[in-house]
Amino acid sequence: MSFVTILMGSESDWPAMQACTAVLGQLAIDFEVRVTSAHRTPQATSEYVQDVVGRGCAVFICAAGMAAHLAGAVAARTTLPVIGVPIDSGPLSGFDALLSTVQMPGGVPVATVAVGRAGAKNAAYLAAQILALNDPSLAQKLVDDRAANQANVQAQNDRIQAELGS
Repeated sequence: MSFVTILMGSESDWPAMQACTAVLGQLAIDFEVRVTSAHRTPQATSEYVQDVVGRGCAVFICAAGMAAHLAGAVAARTTLPVIGVPIDSGPLSGFDALLSTVQMPGGVPVATVAVGRAGAKNAAYLAAQILALNDPSLAQKLVDDRAANQANVQAQNDRIQAELGS
């Protein structure tokens, strides 16, 4: 069975990445979460990537702040899809992480989502969309989730219109 691997450069990334695990859980997608660093534990990171690929990982989601090299380090070690989540930390509030994640050399792609919690949530949805290419049941869950989001927005509008007496 395939699963998603979530890697974080440090424990401080966990509050943002809980938005990612919440979406994956809601969609019943199996995942693993690890703290590993492109800079502080490069050998362990490389070994872990090879291990999970052999065990059925289908998509990587990598979160890091500041220099944010984790997604690139993982992408250099696999041809599986890698999604980078820049974390809004450090003196530049995630702008440095965004640039570090998105500026990959040709031939080593990293799909990059928004900075912070919104990006973490979208990384989960993007991973689900990738997995859904070969899983009609998951594809339907995504369609249903999108419909629920649309209904929620319509309900919000209805409440505001009622408050305004429209």
